[in-house]
Amino acid sequence: MLDFTEYTKIFISLFAILDPIGIIPVIILFTSGMTAPKRAKVGRVASLAVCAILLVALLIGQPLLAFFGISISSFRVAGGILLMLMAFKMLNGNLYTSIEADNDGAEGETSSIHAIVPLSIPLLAGPGSISAVILEAHKAHGIEHYLIMSLEIMLLSVTVWLAFLIAPWVAQRLGKIGIDVFTRLMGLVLAAISVEFIAGGIRGLFPTLG
Repeated sequence: MLDFTEYTKIFISLFAILDPIGIIPVIILFTSGMTAPKRAKVGRVASLAVCAILLVALLIGQPLLAFFGISISSFRVAGGILLMLMAFKMLNGNLYTSIEADNDGAEGETSSIHAIVPLSIPLLAGPGSISAVILEAHKAHGIEHYLIMSLEIMLLSVTVWLAFLIAPWVAQRLGKIGIDVFTRLMGLVLAAISVEFIAGGIRGLFPTLG
């Protein structure tokens, strides 16, 4: 078991990697046109998905990836490709249209799927946060260490839920034109992030590339 300072550092680093505040513009896009109850449901699904994914990474992450023969680097490349596909839609300005059509689906099933992919994974609980959790899990041993790490992951999922609560307030102040501009801007940023994901994964797969 580590000391309090170390666990504080772990929480801060994981919060920075997840960046629930930075994901708010994307949340606005995915929840635009939704009713308040449906938005609340998507927020709950996303936060629970983040919690579940990171808890699985904490407890059986490394053995699970090893069982399927998947490295963190391969996982990073796959996550980068998913983000790139979404970035293209945002840059073309047709993400809002496709989301709006999906939101009309029966009982919001598609919206719940969007809450998991790509919002929960790979944007929030992506290769970076999953690999970080796996590495932090091996810093100490004992039930107390895993209990504290689990508590930190639960607190992080609460911050994701809070980001969904804040998103409508931010959207009201941006307006439709502001959201449209933000969509393309975030698409560019997301494309850059996806390139970093892919490049980091390729460097991990082929160390000689440096």
